[in-house]
Amino acid sequence: MTKSAAGYRVRVELFQAEWCPHSHKVRQRLTELGLDFTARQVAADPDERAELKGRAGTDEIPVLAPDAGEPICGEDDILAYLTRFAERPDADEHRAKSREEVPDFAA
Repeated sequence: MTKSAAGYRVRVELFQAEWCPHSHKVRQRLTELGLDFTARQVAADPDERAELKGRAGTDEIPVLAPDAGEPICGEDDILAYLTRFAERPDADEHRAKSREEVPDFAA
């Protein structure tokens, strides 16, 4: 386990896809919190997501899999789970940069 930018010692995997707007929101929030994560890319076709289905019981993304505990499925539940962590000191700068670089994304 490594220490994140915000000082947390957590390890999480995010099952996601770059094209998925829900995955994008979760990645942005993880950045604002300074939580390091491993991105697990999933197949575009939900029928080809056997690893995810076996691990989390779903083929829908995003899914956050903490090192300790059960996987958390769906953007809303993941964002609710992440409220337990404080933001990193430069979270506002990350949000502003996201709005600047990805105007279609409302952080």
